[in-house]
Amino acid sequence: MSRQQFSKRLSAFVCLMAIALFSIVAIAVNVPPAYARDLTFNKQALVNEDFSNQDLTKASFTKANLRGSDFSHSDLRGVSLFGASLVYANLEGADLRNATLDTARFNRANLTNALLEGAYAFNATFDGATIDGADFTDVLLREDAHAVLCDLATGTNPVTGRNTRDTLYCD
Repeated sequence: MSRQQFSKRLSAFVCLMAIALFSIVAIAVNVPPAYARDLTFNKQALVNEDFSNQDLTKASFTKANLRGSDFSHSDLRGVSLFGASLVYANLEGADLRNATLDTARFNRANLTNALLEGAYAFNATFDGATIDGADFTDVLLREDAHAVLCDLATGTNPVTGRNTRDTLYCD
């Protein structure tokens, strides 16, 4: 092989490697953030943690201890809080639409102006919770939890314009 042929082949090889490297970098840079971060917090002790003002869509906090944690104004659409302890948690203005809240404990939690539309909350407890302005449209609740919530229900949700008592179908 002549020196000129070798030089051409080497140039072609270097060019192909540069294209391959550029493609790998381009793919890595364009990975959507939801895939780039771990949103699984199952069974973790996250007492008094600050999750406020975050996009946590479709995260999983199954059976996590979130006592006193701050989720205020966070996007929690589709999140799993199955069996989680949210005692004294701050969920003010949180978007919990279509979330799984089954068997979660929201005792003494702040749900002021929260959006819970379409959430599955069967067996969830809300003793002493603040639900002023919360929207419970189409939320599946147990009868005793419904009674507790109707005793607490006041206000109008600033986003949907719905009265909390109306969304719960309170008498």
